[in-house]
Amino acid sequence: MKLMTPQELEAALRDIGARRYHRLHPFHTLLHGGECSKCQVQAWALNRYYYQAMIPIKDASLIARCDDQATRREWRSRLADHDGERDGEGGIARWLKLTDGLGLDRDYVTSLQGLLPATRFAVEAYVHFVAEKTLLEAVASSLTELFSPAIIGERIEGMLKNYDFVTAETMAYFSARPPQAKRDSEFALDYVKQNAKTPEQQALALKALAFKCDVLWVMLDALYYAYVSPGHISAGAFAPA
Repeated sequence: MKLMTPQELEAALRDIGARRYHRLHPFHTLLHGGECSKCQVQAWALNRYYYQAMIPIKDASLIARCDDQATRREWRSRLADHDGERDGEGGIARWLKLTDGLGLDRDYVTSLQGLLPATRFAVEAYVHFVAEKTLLEAVASSLTELFSPAIIGERIEGMLKNYDFVTAETMAYFSARPPQAKRDSEFALDYVKQNAKTPEQQALALKALAFKCDVLWVMLDALYYAYVSPGHISAGAFAPA
């Protein structure tokens, strides 16, 4: 692999998203197109909660390993975005408004009792990846945020249009995310372009982004297998009444 220019590296990263981002997954086609039952939407929101709840844990571990003050200062905003500055604020709180609005018991959601095993394994693999890989790889793995505005737009429009049990209030998590994702992804992309200085480092950055795409994809594979087809729900996982 030859050394790419920063512009070529960015193009290669964006190509991974164009081919592998979970916007392309069949479950999202069903979800955004109004073809999911309420129970299937509930299962998606419940399982995705674990990912949302672990984002600050992942980001805190990245900050703890970062010896650059400016980068730590920039990355701290992600903790505030998800944890909020006080109870009832932040992305996790907004996600719980979504699960509340879908009729899920909040204590049940936060207990994690209803998770699919694959959800737990995928999320924890991502947290361990960020904690154990190089800082460059950890930052690069966050670059799925480059592609999130498109899927969020599709989700808000499709779910409000197609589900009478979804409201703008319950979708508040998504309406708040695009400007945050834009800020975060621009910083992370600039970091990767500046710090991937060798062909080997560039290859690691590309592999890290592909890994993160795989994490998001396999979570949807599990949902599809359990709640769409063939419908094999793991023992102990959330089951429609």
